[in-house]
Amino acid sequence: MINDKTELKDFLDHKVEVYNQPDFIELDPISIPHQFTKQQDIEISGFIAAILAWGQRVTIINKCKELFALMDNAPHDFILNHQESDLKRFLNFKHRTFNPTDTLYFIHFFQQYYQKHQSLEEAFLNWEGLINEDFIKNSLIKFHQFFFSDENAPQRTRKHIATPARNSACKRINMFLRWMVRKDDKGVDFGIWKNINPAVLICPCDVHVERVARYLGLMQRTKADWKAAEELTEALRAFDPSDPVRYDFALFGLGVVENYAK
Repeated sequence: MINDKTELKDFLDHKVEVYNQPDFIELDPISIPHQFTKQQDIEISGFIAAILAWGQRVTIINKCKELFALMDNAPHDFILNHQESDLKRFLNFKHRTFNPTDTLYFIHFFQQYYQKHQSLEEAFLNWEGLINEDFIKNSLIKFHQFFFSDENAPQRTRKHIATPARNSACKRINMFLRWMVRKDDKGVDFGIWKNINPAVLICPCDVHVERVARYLGLMQRTKADWKAAEELTEALRAFDPSDPVRYDFALFGLGVVENYAK
């Protein structure tokens, strides 16, 4: 256990350098959007890969590859230009509780969205007040409402898009936002969205991150909810106010690779 804050910052800074490297990509779901170069393909594949990111990482990656192969490995083009008959190929796709009904609604949402917008970033900006400590919270609440604004949206699909309104930690969407917003010279995160400041991001809070964070005294809350994610992020902002979620690499690497604090 590291009690000194300066030592803890130095320890975590070192672990960020260890894990925020290109060789991190291959075994992580972020490898899926890294297969593409077109911005819309990166956004669509990144969003879906993040939403499907539960379970073993190898399985997540394989299922994502299977799904995008069904889109001819050109998700943006497929989503905009597919025929109704093309959707039959998705009727056998399933990952855990994510089933064909969910897949078809995601395709429908993205088709409607990209017919009107160039970037998915706009869907996270559709509320007033960009510079605010509650920006991400409000943005994710509004995004959930927007994603399911279609009157034919399946009720069952709502469970796959988390919202702070239900006090969810929103781990998967926060991870997706990290991928899209953070930018450095390491080549892991994309940094293709320019209107959201990395300083306001919330740290993705999975079981490994939570365990390490509690052990290091960065989080006291025992329930893995939105308030816990905020508590952790606030502690990380003390180390780097401009880019707190870069420490996600350290906490995740410590938990998954090193089995730290077990």
